[in-house]
Amino acid sequence: MHLGFLTPEYPHPKVLSSAGIGTSLGNMVTALASEGVAVSVFVYGQKEDAVFSEDGVKFHLIRQRKFPLAGWYLYRKFVQNYLNKFIIVDKIEAIEAPDWTGITAFMKLRCPLVIRMHGSDAYFCKLEGRIQKKKNFWFEKEALKGADQLLSVSEFTAKQTSEIFILNKNIGIIPNSVDTNYFSPYQKTIEPDTLLYFGSLIRKKGILELAEIFNKVVEQKPGVKLLLLGKDVKDIFEERSTLELFQQKLSPEAKGRVQHIPGVSYEKIREYIASAAVVVLPSFAEALPMTWLEAMAMEKALVTSNIGWAKEVMIEGETGFTEDPTNHSAYAEKILRLLNDTELSQQMGKAARQQVINNFSTEVVVQRNIEFYRSLRRSPEGD
Repeated sequence: MHLGFLTPEYPHPKVLSSAGIGTSLGNMVTALASEGVAVSVFVYGQKEDAVFSEDGVKFHLIRQRKFPLAGWYLYRKFVQNYLNKFIIVDKIEAIEAPDWTGITAFMKLRCPLVIRMHGSDAYFCKLEGRIQKKKNFWFEKEALKGADQLLSVSEFTAKQTSEIFILNKNIGIIPNSVDTNYFSPYQKTIEPDTLLYFGSLIRKKGILELAEIFNKVVEQKPGVKLLLLGKDVKDIFEERSTLELFQQKLSPEAKGRVQHIPGVSYEKIREYIASAAVVVLPSFAEALPMTWLEAMAMEKALVTSNIGWAKEVMIEGETGFTEDPTNHSAYAEKILRLLNDTELSQQMGKAARQQVINNFSTEVVVQRNIEFYRSLRRSPEGD
């Protein structure tokens, strides 16, 4: 079996960038290759063209092309022709692409096309209460309509996306996965009363609510410290630094208790997770967050949001606590419970890791992906 993946990001030094989609795809590709599945990764929107192979995976970096008119259409057609060439040459049996901005809209491929819902622009616009560009909605709808099969990383994302685009297609559910050998508990001194947030500093991740929550935690525990790990992003509503907006919401007592660290390697992220007493992730908009899975896999006590996808990952009161981020007092109270009860924190951390091992480990999820693609080969679309 030979599978192809079309993506705007991937965790590789030669690729321009990688975020949640790239991380989840990287886990899956590595696992598929280790299971003997031939994999080609096509990364579009790059600075230069390149083709190379590493660890059983063939990479195609596809340079962004500029056209005087209708570039959005002509570049898609260029990528389509590029894919079709290698579908034939390398006998690729299916291509998978994400739903974000509908890159496969208007493409006609010579093998089945699968779109995996990591959260479209329309999906996040709905969750964040902002207006989407009409062309993005159009691209995403056309791409979803044109796909042979649809997958989603969570039931919540599938349901919301189906309602947004009025889809009449079955949507399979296969979650993101995490390497539980890489993200595992290891001996490192936990810094008492240290909270960790990691991810982009952006409104949809609940970072502005976290400032209000932290103020209340500091009132009860003045020695607490909050580490913010991630790049600052310009706020979409106020057109200003989100970090500045966050700092403006802090009380005088809380301001001196926050440290922002903008750039951290993947290896260092594990160290920060390991040394944190409690991980706080109050996001408003996710599909199925990798940050949650990574922290849970490392046996950390979490306080997360309780929105939509949360119940598919967290078990309230068992793997950690979930709470509405806008309920600042209740959220702060749950953080304080974990800070003040080391035994409870350890108990929840162990339950969190077991939840990930059972349902979100790469070993478990890769088998679900392989079975899905085998069934696609047996279906009429795959003949």
